[in-house]
Formats: sequence, structure tokens, C-alpha cells
Amino acid sequence: MINNNMRMTGFASGMDINQMVKDLMQAERLPLQKMEQDQLWLTQRRDAYREVNTKLLEFDNKFLDMRMSSTYTSKTASSSSDAISVTASNQATDGNYSFEVTQLASAATRYSGVDGTAFGQGYDADQALAAEYVGEEVSFAYHDQSPDSPKTVSFTIQDGESLNDVLGRISEESGGAVRAFYDQNSDRVFMERTETGDFNQGGLEFEGLNAFFTDTLNISADEQGGKDAEFTYNDIAMTSHSNNYQFNGMNLTFNSTGSANVSVSHDVDGSVDKIKEFVEQYNELIDFMNEKVGEERHRDYPPLTEDQRKDMSEREIELWEERSKSGELRNDGILRSALSGMRSAWYESVDNPNGDLSRMMDVGITTTSNWRQGGKLEIDETKLREKLQENPSAVHRLFSNSDEGNSRGILNRVEDVVESTRDRIRDRAGTATQTEHQYTMGRELKNMAERMANFERRMQQTEQRYWDQFTAMEKAMQKYNEQASFMMQNFGGGMQ
Repeated sequence: MINNNMRMTGFASGMDINQMVKDLMQAERLPLQKMEQDQLWLTQRRDAYREVNTKLLEFDNKFLDMRMSSTYTSKTASSSSDAISVTASNQATDGNYSFEVTQLASAATRYSGVDGTAFGQGYDADQALAAEYVGEEVSFAYHDQSPDSPKTVSFTIQDGESLNDVLGRISEESGGAVRAFYDQNSDRVFMERTETGDFNQGGLEFEGLNAFFTDTLNISADEQGGKDAEFTYNDIAMTSHSNNYQFNGMNLTFNSTGSANVSVSHDVDGSVDKIKEFVEQYNELIDFMNEKVGEERHRDYPPLTEDQRKDMSEREIELWEERSKSGELRNDGILRSALSGMRSAWYESVDNPNGDLSRMMDVGITTTSNWRQGGKLEIDETKLREKLQENPSAVHRLFSNSDEGNSRGILNRVEDVVESTRDRIRDRAGTATQTEHQYTMGRELKNMAERMANFERRMQQTEQRYWDQFTAMEKAMQKYNEQASFMMQNFGGGMQ
């Protein structure tokens, strides 16, 4: 610490000691300013690396879709009629299929008011039930596909519960297998299975309906039984408990009765679109990385320190930083290695057991003829469609065979380069969650901070030395002035 109490600021000499020390220290601190700028430049380069790693991670996530066989072998399906909706999985076989729906599946249903009784228009289903119903048991049973069918549900009515509360509990206690609700417009309570189909020969019955249902809710002992969907495939009769049916890799939804011709084919358009999207994202990555390694470095525009910013306008700072941040990764070895590695991966051949589709050019994908574009890809869409139509599995193998060695798919090799590059950047520039000692540039920044702190301590000592020297000078001059004044007084007295 500098001892301010011992400072003498020019009373004896008449000099501006404060300004003289300030000017001397400004010259002494020039090396510190250079260290601050070096520290800021290293921080900017670290952040530039991390930006690249973020871009690489975003692109790396795109490989998942490209590794899946569905990208190359997906199917599309269409129906000639609104009676049936259809989608197709990859397992569906190409071709035409003929269906006719003669009956839709329905759920078993009971409702109140069959005998003409009613709650009465304006009935408040949210009003608490009368005290006579508190403690009354609500019990019913329903059928499903389980061998333990029928399943019994029972609970007791609680004090303060309304009709809507009780009907809601029917759904809750049955796990959603049965739902019940009051429709004010028709003045009826409905109770029905949420699952369609005929599960028990002759209709689905709510067995064990007790007095609460028959006397209080006026629900009839008769019901509308659940029905199976009935349809034919090529005149062969078939049934389904629901209006959804899985057939040879197709998902059929029965919307109404009627006939429909269903067509299944390879979704070449979908495959081409996904490959084109991937190539576009790859080209964007190549543009980004090429821009980074080719940016001009403006060495005359080092990063601005806080002291330098104070003397500049916002516009001046903006223009300066635009040049200062240019070229942070110019000719960077990691990025150049990545660009070279990815470009080579696209050119390499893949051992294919069928003897064809061993190179990307076989499916119409090549690097552009303009070498200035740095290895960007272009697609011959006609050729790509042709190969996807002929043998989508071979295209998938060429792109994404997970084997090692010469059989490894092209995209797997590109991904290997991407992941290796990300590892190298992490080792050098770290991540936001790492401490400085865990990566190379962090350790460099830590060492620079320590050197700057040591330099700052030396500057404090230097400043104290200047003050000590000027203070000693001031004391000497003050003593001289006192002696001269004394002599002048004595000499002047002798003259009189």
C-alpha cells in the first residue's frame, strides 16, 4: 500500500508532483496494457473456438436421422376413400390393397331416462347431493380383453359431493375404462366404456348395477352393447375391437362404412428431402468454418482495454471491435484439419457386399467444381432418386453402415471427424462449465492473470518509490528554503 500521509505534493518546489507521478506511471504501465490486450485476444479466440464447437454440436445432432434406415426406406400410403385413413411403416409391402368396412366398432353405453323419468330441466349437477345419498355405495363391473374380466369398481359417496363429482369418480376409480357424465340439454346421464368392441359375446354389460344407478340415476338395466368393427380384405371377413387396425405394416383407421383401395409405395420424395436438408446444413457448416480460417487479421487493431474505451464513442468502439475480432482463428490448424478430414471422408469408397454404390458419386453427390467453396457438396437429384427407387437399403448402407474399417459408412466417417474436432477444441478452449485449469487456454489465461497481478504489485512499489523520491526532494528543498529565508533575514538585518 502507498503511504499517502508521507506525500509532499510540490509546496516547496512549485512543481505538480501528482501529474509528474501520473505521467511516469503511465509510461511504466505500458507493458501492462499490452498484457491486458493479449489476455483479451486470448479470451476472444477461446470464445471463437467455443462458437465453432457449438456449430459442430448442432450439426452432429443431425447425424441421428441420417443413420436411421427410415430415412432411406420410409413408405407412403394413400386411400381412395374417406372411409379408411392409412399410414404406412417401413415394414409395409409396396402394392395395392382392397378393403370394405361394413360396421364400425362402438362402445357399450347406458343412459338414464329410458322409462320417461328425468332430472328436470335446470337441474344443477354441481349441487351437493341430499344427505340420504351420503355413504351410499356406487358399484358396477365392466368387461375388457383381460382374462380376469369382468372387473368390479366400487366406492361410497362422500358428504358434499355433487352428481358431477360422483360421475367424475366413476372415471377415476375405473382408471378411465368407464366414463360417466350428465348432459343438461337432454337431461340424461350417460355411462359408457371408453374402449370400443364386443368383449363378451352378446354385448358388453355393466354387471352389478346397484340401486344408485337404477333408482337414483334411472339408468336402464338394458344397454347398447359394444360392437366390433367388421370389414373385408379381398372379400375375406375380418373383425377388430377398435376402429384402428394394423395390417401388413399399415395403420388403418376406419372412419365410416364403405370400400377403399389402399396404395403403398416407397417415399422417395421424403428421403430426397431429408438428404437435401442434411447436405444444405453441411454446406452451411463448411461456409462458416471456411470464413473463420480465411478471415483477415488486423494486428493494428488489438482488443480495447476498459481505459481505452473511456476515450472513445460507441460507434468508434463498434468499428474498432469489428476489425479487432476479425481473424481470431485465421489458418487455425484444428479447423483446417477438420475441413480436410471431412472432405476426404466424402471421397472415400465403402466396401459394399453387392459390389455397387461404393462412392457418394454413385448416388449423385459430389463436391462442387469450384475449389474456392472449400469442399461444399452438390446433388444430382435425378440420380439420387433413381438409386433410392432401385435399392434404398444399399443407399442406406453407403451413407450409414456402422461397421468399422473399409465397410464404414460415409456419414459415420464424417461424424468421426466432427467428434474428433470437438474433442480437440474442448481440450484447447474448454466449455462454459469447466474451470480454467481443465483446458489449455484456461491455464494460459490463469498464468496471464497471475503475471498481471504480479506486475500490478510491482507498479505499486514503483509508484511508491517515485513518491518517496519526490517527497525527499520536497523535504530537501523545503529545508533549503527555510535556511535561505533565515540567512536573508539575518543578512538583511546586518545591512540596516
